[in-house]
Amino acid sequence: MPEVPAPVVALVRRTTEPVVAQTIRSTTAAVLSYVIATLLLPQPAPLTAPLTALLVVQVTLYATLKTGIRRVNAVLAGVLIATGFSALVGLTWWTLGLTILTALVIGRLVRVGEFVPEVAISAMLVLGVAQVTATALDRVFETLIGAVVGLVFNSLAPPVWVQSAGDAITGMARGMGRLYRDMAEEVTGHVPVAEAAKRLHAARRLDDDISGVDAELRQAEDSTRLNPRVKEGLLSRVALRTGLDTLEICAVVQRVQFRSLTDLAKARPDEPMLPDDAAQAYAQLLRHTAEAVESFATLITTSAASGADAAEDSLEAALTASRADRDRLANRLLDLVREQPRQWQLHGALLAEADRVLDELDVEKRSARLIEELDRLTARTHEQRPRLRAVLDRLQARRS
Repeated sequence: MPEVPAPVVALVRRTTEPVVAQTIRSTTAAVLSYVIATLLLPQPAPLTAPLTALLVVQVTLYATLKTGIRRVNAVLAGVLIATGFSALVGLTWWTLGLTILTALVIGRLVRVGEFVPEVAISAMLVLGVAQVTATALDRVFETLIGAVVGLVFNSLAPPVWVQSAGDAITGMARGMGRLYRDMAEEVTGHVPVAEAAKRLHAARRLDDDISGVDAELRQAEDSTRLNPRVKEGLLSRVALRTGLDTLEICAVVQRVQFRSLTDLAKARPDEPMLPDDAAQAYAQLLRHTAEAVESFATLITTSAASGADAAEDSLEAALTASRADRDRLANRLLDLVREQPRQWQLHGALLAEADRVLDELDVEKRSARLIEELDRLTARTHEQRPRLRAVLDRLQARRS
């Protein structure tokens, strides 16, 4: 069998990525909806159909269903408004303004979400033609064709964005680990205030990463809803969400840690922040904390049982080493406080902040938080759907 060229392999891999697959799906749905609308409707250029298909084919099946319904409602509301105004008045500047105002107000009332402007756009397009009734019906049919085609396309192998969300979470954890390791290299010597402040600013910039990761995770959560390709979608959503919450807390504590180190550098401008033995212990603590953060990210983004077990073992080992480093550091700092009590608040802060990070990453605490969140979501679902809960209880009673 001849060897496949490397560029061809790279191209095939690119076409399997969610972004590329979504682009191909959107383009194909728009073209197909245009062809169908051309065959079924008398309009020479039914561009509303491909426009609707392009907007309806969202990144997830769940979003497609919501968007399709809202968009059809928006178009219908705009068509009805234009039909009513055309029967009463002609097209003038004041009737156009009144139509737009009415469409925007009604768009808020019918709750079409982000498609409020679509109500006014539909009303203007229909109001500006002579044969309002025929144009209104054609526009409704075009919208329905585009919405149906978009829904069908996203129902065929709907994309799952869990992997991209996991990559974003892993990237964020690696950024945190890199900051810990960089500080571990510097803390063993004299750290100028400017260098310590630079690390503090880098830790603050993690807020931007958190916002981006949160957006990726929301998209992943939507992609697992109503998706036949996903098994245990609720568990996957809860595992990623609770894991990101933990990493977000750790990022905040890391920023506070670097604030304490910057203050310590200001208090000791002409000498090392810590004596050599305490600095060595703290550097080891930072390195093992970096390993723990990265192992935690691997754990919450790994679905296979074997991989999850390995990640959990790695996390446990890193936490055990970190706690040993923390105890050794506490003994060094206790001796230091007795000799030089003037920075005892900052030394105590370093220990308290390290304890907070290690406590958040604890495996048992994560398991308890995961179970608690699953129970909460299940109870909320039962409260929102009492009839479904009653049917399930009856079925369970009959099986018993």
